[in-house]
Amino acid sequence: MKKLYRLFYKDLFLTNRLFTLLTGSVIFFVFSFFFPWLGGLPKLFFWVVMALLLIDIILLYHKSKGVFARRHAPERLSNGDENELGVYVENLYPFDIRVGIIDEIPFQFQKRDIWFKTSLKPQQHKLINYLLRPSKRGEYEFGAVRIYAKTSIGLARRRYTFEQSETLAVYPSFLQMRKYQLMAISNRLTDVGIKQVRRLGHSLEFEQIKNYVPGDDYRTINWKATARQGNLMTNIYTEEKSQHVYCVIDKSRTMKMPFEGLSLLDYAINASLVLSNVALLKEDKAGLITFAEKMGSVVPADKRSVQINRILDVLYKEKTRYLEANMELLYVTMRNVLKQRSLVVFFTNFESMSALERQLPFLKRIAKFHLLIVVFFENTELQKLSEESATTVEDVYVKTIAEKFAYDKKLIVKELAKHGIQSILSTPQNLTVNTINRYLELKAKQQI
Repeated sequence: MKKLYRLFYKDLFLTNRLFTLLTGSVIFFVFSFFFPWLGGLPKLFFWVVMALLLIDIILLYHKSKGVFARRHAPERLSNGDENELGVYVENLYPFDIRVGIIDEIPFQFQKRDIWFKTSLKPQQHKLINYLLRPSKRGEYEFGAVRIYAKTSIGLARRRYTFEQSETLAVYPSFLQMRKYQLMAISNRLTDVGIKQVRRLGHSLEFEQIKNYVPGDDYRTINWKATARQGNLMTNIYTEEKSQHVYCVIDKSRTMKMPFEGLSLLDYAINASLVLSNVALLKEDKAGLITFAEKMGSVVPADKRSVQINRILDVLYKEKTRYLEANMELLYVTMRNVLKQRSLVVFFTNFESMSALERQLPFLKRIAKFHLLIVVFFENTELQKLSEESATTVEDVYVKTIAEKFAYDKKLIVKELAKHGIQSILSTPQNLTVNTINRYLELKAKQQI
């Protein structure tokens, strides 16, 4: 009896419908004092409600397990993307029920609306899907799945608790990486803004001789093979492969700035992962270097199939540091690690010309030995401020400062170009597309 009481106390809930009926019963009793002809109808109404409540409770508790539920979640979540999760629920009662579903998601999401309603026929099951968008890498702890079941009478609800505690790791945006990979395989990269760049000239890597077909470049006709075969033959060249492509990520305080929930470091990490994968698809060698006031991780360039997983695992652990980047240490490390000329995509951020001037001597040294691209970010919030109309003196001051910062960004691009250093000034949301476009452009121009 005590066990049954505890079960009811913890898992039995009365619904608003019951309270509405009980309120109606009280009103009915009040009216009976003014209208004696109502007689025993108020008492009859009350006891009918109580009888229905008892029947409802019996129906809900006559089976020890009337509902089954479990969470459907991927092995890991993708940072900055909409990840699909689901709750599978099955009705084990011999009658129709209506259920409310609560999934206890990690506190990092700060969401209290993971509440779903659905109805189930006997032995019916459903999968309720929903989306979560994490904005920080790390471990996220999920709690229990709770089901609130009620019958068609609807006066009481029984709660079922399914312990589904699990910890999911949030990795850099592998969903974005897969999207670009699938589009590259199906030749649909233009759908996401990747430009088709015409390859200029010929690579030095000869592939084969084949029969000439209309549309082939007549400059590639092999006249000696044509004379031997009696048909027009043409040379086929392939892009140079096994070029070294390094993503260098600055983890210092300049990369802590948030944008749409993600830090600039996370945008750089996601873009590095996608670029590394595209480079591997192009049969180049992808590598990674991270640093701040001291060196972080170094992944030597390679093109083996496991390389992208190595880069993914390293990027998962990277965190922002709070000191200024040590460019001298980066230069020394690159001289020791990079043994041949490589494409170096350097993700950092500059907010002023003075910030660039502190790092420029080391950037010039790196550019002597490698093809360097400096990637930094537009401040979209300042851009919005500069476009707003000014109505007060304070507005004019704010707008002037915003325009000055935006102008400094353009000066930084010109200053880098003056020293032969390529750059990409990008908004955070367009970073991946702009970086891949530049890589493919350099690849087509055979500058790597």
